[in-house]
Amino acid sequence: MLLDSYRPKVIVTKIGLDGHDRGSRLVATKLRDSGMEVVYTPPWQSVSAVVRLAAEEDADVIGISSLATDHLLVPDLVSALHDAGLDHIGIIVGGIIPDDDEQTLLEGGVHRVFHPGSSLVEISDFVRDLAIKSRTRSLRKFQVVSNEES
Repeated sequence: MLLDSYRPKVIVTKIGLDGHDRGSRLVATKLRDSGMEVVYTPPWQSVSAVVRLAAEEDADVIGISSLATDHLLVPDLVSALHDAGLDHIGIIVGGIIPDDDEQTLLEGGVHRVFHPGSSLVEISDFVRDLAIKSRTRSLRKFQVVSNEES
């Protein structure tokens, strides 16, 4: 697979009880218009549902939108992805995230936090680069497993 022509697969979702989805819809549309395959979920997803969807869809990146305090569930998502063997998937968070929470998210495995007013082009470019890195990690992981089974 040539990663230069690879079409990244991104899940855009909201976990927890936050139903404000205008920003996530705009981001999902920009990612799709930039050539990425986007799986957009309805709001109010559970962590386990997002992990299951990531596995089923072979996702490269998960984007979490949070305008309330639902970003506090992201560490649970990171842990659940790790437990499922999906820790190669990139994670971004967008929305209203306090500075202290942002630092905690970044230290806990989130690759980037985008705030209101972030450029859609900047988000799209970052997600594409992250998706390619995630896919590369996934392929390396698969090669290691395949070589061990040989």
